[in-house]
Amino acid sequence: MANMAQAIRLALNYSEKNLQLKDVFGQDVGAPLGGVFTATQGLKTSWNTPLDERGIISMAMGIAMAGDRCVAEIQFCDYIFNTIDLLKIAGNTLWCTNGQYNLPMTVMTPVGAGIRGSVYHSHSFDSWASRIQGWKVVMPSTPLDAYGLLLSAIKDPNPVLFLKPKALMRVRGDELIPGEPSDEKELKMRIDAPIGDRSKWKADWPQTTEYLVEIGKGKITRQGEQITVVSWGRHLLLANEIADELKADGVSVEVIDLRSIYPYDWDMIKTSVAKTGRVLIVNEDTEVTNFGEHLIYRVVQELFYQLLARPRLIAGKNVPGIGLHPNLEDATVPQKAEIKSAILEIIEEVP
Repeated sequence: MANMAQAIRLALNYSEKNLQLKDVFGQDVGAPLGGVFTATQGLKTSWNTPLDERGIISMAMGIAMAGDRCVAEIQFCDYIFNTIDLLKIAGNTLWCTNGQYNLPMTVMTPVGAGIRGSVYHSHSFDSWASRIQGWKVVMPSTPLDAYGLLLSAIKDPNPVLFLKPKALMRVRGDELIPGEPSDEKELKMRIDAPIGDRSKWKADWPQTTEYLVEIGKGKITRQGEQITVVSWGRHLLLANEIADELKADGVSVEVIDLRSIYPYDWDMIKTSVAKTGRVLIVNEDTEVTNFGEHLIYRVVQELFYQLLARPRLIAGKNVPGIGLHPNLEDATVPQKAEIKSAILEIIEEVP
């Protein structure tokens, strides 16, 4: 099974061949590194830019305004903050030109903690991204969804932010990408660049086929009756683990993988919460003005009289950064025990 980095690479290769993707670029995106997480190795259209985030976003906007599809990468989302004004302009271009200029651009950036990256490589961006009008924002939790969401992002005629969780880039999925070899060793041999001299290496790409995950559609990953847990990115996998553990104890947890932060699948959330009467939102972005707060606001506004317990949010602590020591990181972003405890407390709460 492919890991998420390989799935992204397969999606980009498919897009080069079938979706008229002409440029994949960013810091270290081209040869020989192929991206800091190796997600762009072996691609024909990849090239390296200077260390200039604003230049990368501006270049993507120019290519897209000329009508060509492109994928730009900001190597870590920690360094995307100085491009907010440009992202804002990219997001409002279609509106400001009265529909005359589409921008078929995708911006990829790794997000979140989990790699012991300390203060400069552990930021999240999902809540910030949700406030930039005109952008669609997606975050996969599995390699297959990464493949499907990236193809949908590249096909979209307007800007899409593809947020890839740093902690999941080496995590393998449990579903094959259509056309992927079933032997993971074969896949590695064919598309992973060797260590050392890569000057003569070329990827031997498998013939993958189109698989799309519709932007704006969530997925119920665990069926349940007593509480709804909504998450995305790496904490979705923790939510699944907890649901499986609690099921053995007779506790029924429904888990929703949001997949798209904007637009988001409100109908799925609404239907689930109306059924369970309880909801917990989990993600690792900081808790103040967290996107989960918006979801809770809407739950309260539309489902107040169907709630059996107060909605809860578990998110990253509102601190300036994440420390390098594992204990500091673990104390800052949500951990499994904290999530599990909150689920049980909400279920036990008397209406």
